[in-house]
Amino acid sequence: MKAVNKFLKKKTSRILILILLDICMMILSAIFALWLRFDFNFMPIQYIKGVFEYIIIDIILMICVFKIFRLYTSIWQYASINELMRVGMSCVIVEVLSFLYRGFLNVNLFRSYYIIHLLVFVILIAEVRFSYRILRTIIIKIEDKYNDINTMIVGAGEAGRLLINEIRVNRNSFNNKIVCVIDDNKEVKNTYIKGIPIVGNRKKIESACKKYEIEEIIIAIPSATKEEISSIVEECQKTKCKIKILPKISNMMDRSLMKKVKELSYEDFLGRDQIVINVSEVEDSIKDKTVMVTGGGGSIGSELCRQIAKCSPKKLIIFDIYENNAYEIQQELLRNYPELDLEAIIGSVRDYDRMEKVFKEYKFDEVFHAAAHKHVPLMEVSPNEAIKNNCLGTLNVAKLCDKYKVKKMVLISTDKAVRPTNVMGASKRICEMIIQSLNKKSKNTDYVAVRFGNVLGSNGSVIPLFLKQIDNGGPVTVTHKEMTRFFMTIPEAVSLVLQASVYALGGEIFILDMGKPVKIYDLAEKLIRFKGYEPNVDIPIKITGLRPGEKLYEEILMDEEGLKETPNKLIHIGRPIDMDEEKFLKDLDKLIEAAYKNNDDIKDKVAKIVPTYTVDKRNLKK
Repeated sequence: MKAVNKFLKKKTSRILILILLDICMMILSAIFALWLRFDFNFMPIQYIKGVFEYIIIDIILMICVFKIFRLYTSIWQYASINELMRVGMSCVIVEVLSFLYRGFLNVNLFRSYYIIHLLVFVILIAEVRFSYRILRTIIIKIEDKYNDINTMIVGAGEAGRLLINEIRVNRNSFNNKIVCVIDDNKEVKNTYIKGIPIVGNRKKIESACKKYEIEEIIIAIPSATKEEISSIVEECQKTKCKIKILPKISNMMDRSLMKKVKELSYEDFLGRDQIVINVSEVEDSIKDKTVMVTGGGGSIGSELCRQIAKCSPKKLIIFDIYENNAYEIQQELLRNYPELDLEAIIGSVRDYDRMEKVFKEYKFDEVFHAAAHKHVPLMEVSPNEAIKNNCLGTLNVAKLCDKYKVKKMVLISTDKAVRPTNVMGASKRICEMIIQSLNKKSKNTDYVAVRFGNVLGSNGSVIPLFLKQIDNGGPVTVTHKEMTRFFMTIPEAVSLVLQASVYALGGEIFILDMGKPVKIYDLAEKLIRFKGYEPNVDIPIKITGLRPGEKLYEEILMDEEGLKETPNKLIHIGRPIDMDEEKFLKDLDKLIEAAYKNNDDIKDKVAKIVPTYTVDKRNLKK
């Protein structure tokens, strides 16, 4: 059927077919007119000769007249009364011309023949044109029967209604066939949208999918919160249907909502609602500034670069030790922002001389420090590396910011810095202490740290691990059934960092109200269902026990820090904890020296600097 439809859509093929059919109809109408004139009895030979001796002339006249009346160029799948009138008019002209030239040539034919022939000719030619429309409709219906995707819309609001209308109007563009709608509003149950039934609330999704043989579900509630979407997705995942979603959109009157519908991703139903920041404030703080992002090729660093690039900086420097990561984000930004003054520089934050050369050359206005080792179990095995990279790297960047009069330095920190039970978290707490210590000493730079929880999909985080385990057939490994973590999306985390840079007066640790913590076991179950499997049926979940340095529950604030509000209600400031800065910096130098000697007791030395750090004695390998 598709081959036939494709052939019919070609202009040359369509015209050729119409001409051949018209010739056949011309001959058939002549034969039928003669038979009808003689009551289907014997026809005298002179009349047959009078008709068919000049049939070539009739055909040439017909083709010319039909071409003049555009009967070979009209789009017959949309044929209407106007096209029928043109068919009638052109057939009359052909018949009149045939009558005139035969009269001129003294061809003996009954006048009634011309009237009968005209009526039959008009009927047959019209039938050819309109049968094309009928044939094409039949082909489309046959194709639709095999290609249609039975689709459920979740959401009977404005977005759902617009989607239904768009799909109906553009049947050639979309294979979706909307067969039912789900909505939690009791008042619309058992009503219809454009003839499509609203069959119930989200609890009816599973049964409706079976009843209507649903293949695809589109969640069309762009105003819904993450919690609402998560609940709907949970019901959808009880089915085997493909799940798509219409994301938040700024303009409901966009030309095509269906083009905005996308495959469901875990970011759509995990974590929390995107934090709202003052975009104009962020843009004003970065516009025309020279900015560097250390670790700019990482998951957080690269998103920082993307959002900074939108704010029209004077110059953006991507600094990273991994050349592949730096190259990828550099090329992406150059494609999307061809006017951006951008450079990617390879180097290590541990290398003070390399860093100083960069600072001296570019004279930064702001530095975002995202370079760090962050993998908890790996750092437990190699704690000296955590100190070298995280602590020394932060100290180098912080000192150079003051020396070269950088206006602001923003440190990326973590909730694992709160009462740490692992060396990675403890090293990040030391980084926060570096920031607060140097802020008191510096007259040139405002230092600030931003502390947040786990980032969905970041390199080394639990979600990519789970997805890989699922793709490999399982098992999905969870260390403890009761373990919880705070989560946010990468763009959310980065927007917080940028907003914090605006609020920074110096010395603050900015903390996001991250909502409710997520159970890792529940997260594993959701991701297994997201991939189309049933937890502990298709993909097993295995409890492996806590790893060295892991907590059951993460915290975002120490009791003594307290909280202070900011203009953004979801962003708070932790009060700096009093400490002896001079002693701290001397102890830090000794710690870094011990790390470079690869001492075996490095964790104990960290504990002396970070009193809240609880050393895990289960693994002291270096």
